[in-house]
Amino acid sequence: MNRHLRYTLLLGLGLGMGLSGCQELDLPPTDRPTDDTFWTQPADASNVLNSCYAGLYPSEYFFFNETLSDNAFNKSDVDGSNARNIAEGAYGTNQARITNEWGYHYGGIRACNRVLNNIDKIVSLDANLKARYIAEAQAIRAFHYFQLMTWYGDVPLITTELSVTEANAVPRAPRTEVLAFVLSELDAAAAVLPLNTAYATEDKGRFTKGAALALKARVLLYEGRWADVSAVTTQLIGGQAGTYSLFSSYAGVFSPANENNSEDVLDLQYVFPLRTYSVQRQFIPRTEGKLVCSIAPTQELVNDYVMANGKAINEAGSGYNEATPYAGRDPRFAATLVYDGYSWRRPDNSTIVIRTFPGTGDNSVDRADASPTGYYTAKYFDPTADANLNSGLNLMLIRYADVLLMHAEALVEQNKLTAADWNTTIAALRRRAGFTDQAALTFPGGDQASLRAIVRRERRTELAMEGLRIFDIRRWRTAETVLNGYAHGIKIGDPNVDNGYLRVDQRTFDPAKHYLWPVPQRERDINANLTQNPGW
Repeated sequence: MNRHLRYTLLLGLGLGMGLSGCQELDLPPTDRPTDDTFWTQPADASNVLNSCYAGLYPSEYFFFNETLSDNAFNKSDVDGSNARNIAEGAYGTNQARITNEWGYHYGGIRACNRVLNNIDKIVSLDANLKARYIAEAQAIRAFHYFQLMTWYGDVPLITTELSVTEANAVPRAPRTEVLAFVLSELDAAAAVLPLNTAYATEDKGRFTKGAALALKARVLLYEGRWADVSAVTTQLIGGQAGTYSLFSSYAGVFSPANENNSEDVLDLQYVFPLRTYSVQRQFIPRTEGKLVCSIAPTQELVNDYVMANGKAINEAGSGYNEATPYAGRDPRFAATLVYDGYSWRRPDNSTIVIRTFPGTGDNSVDRADASPTGYYTAKYFDPTADANLNSGLNLMLIRYADVLLMHAEALVEQNKLTAADWNTTIAALRRRAGFTDQAALTFPGGDQASLRAIVRRERRTELAMEGLRIFDIRRWRTAETVLNGYAHGIKIGDPNVDNGYLRVDQRTFDPAKHYLWPVPQRERDINANLTQNPGW
């Protein structure tokens, strides 16, 4: 069990309340920790830093982000902080996810600022450990600001502890300023943080040099700074930033037996039973989760999985047969998604065949609590979870496969992708996945547009159901295309309507306003200096 996960969230919350509640007193209170009484021992810094890791990112956002995109549909009007409303374009400045995400990240930033502003008070803290703690807090804070600027654009840039009055008057900083801060913080952290191989087992899950640089690469990717992206990913691929590699099995990457494997660059650490999540109840087959399926993969995602020969299903010579749509597909398909006829292995190693067509059983689309698309998710199912499906399986925010995909995309956008680059990125991912047909593994050549389409599709299928698709379609500026119209399910409907594929949800995306979320009205009611984004 990772020692740094043996925290209590109450410590961080209690300290926060203590600090904000005692600022006007001449003498520190004796019933709760304050600056004067808390920051005295090395363990104090460690404990608060651990609370920063606890607040890095919630499992709800990790999984429900897929329903914001064209990869999945959120059947519930409540689960996922009403993410369904966002995908439908039917949301405003008081929408739950919009409001909660803002507050979540600023809570995380406050915790990091607490570490950075008080750590110098602990005179007995080893200098090297102190430097590492500072770098970790900087990297975590940079992650929070990256999320904020990605969703909201201009946001308040707060780098010190503020009183409530002060915090409620800070205006939004230009996005360019926040971006520069994020990159500088990640550079500073990467210069100090150890390699992943230098951490002891009990410290797995902490930010490393490689994690800071991989996060930097993602920030640069979202900015379209392609030469900078490839410069950073080259370090990660070349081993200068740590030791990473593709795990031998695609499905095995997400198995509890293989946590902290060679592909894991940055993750959310969970430890059963101290810290768990139960979101899997909402995306696995209904008979297994025994809850309403709130995260249902779409037919649009299914259609993007290539055939075993590497060809898209609508491409000449692919061999795709609509009558047997799941045969001969990309091996990652069956490792990620559950479909009609899927053989599901239960925790006791028994198997059942999942049937999703109408009238075929408890997982069929005609059940009110079943998947409305006819698909469920296999990726991140934890067979070791308890009877209530509380899982301690770590969730990877960045894995080495993503580094390879970022590298390939950056080279394509610079029109520099070679056969050698293909072999070490896309072909490597496909070989690991189980492709054996040389047609799928050989560099396809072609112009920049055709290679771009291949790499983007590869990114979608390799990383499906990992919460990243929404960010990709926003940065590619394709959201107004893929999020306008119907999301579909299996082919069981009227053949005269969308060729028989079920219409499960009407999506709307207005490019004039939806590329930025609104600043939450609750925050603007508190802080009159917060301006609003266009269209809101």
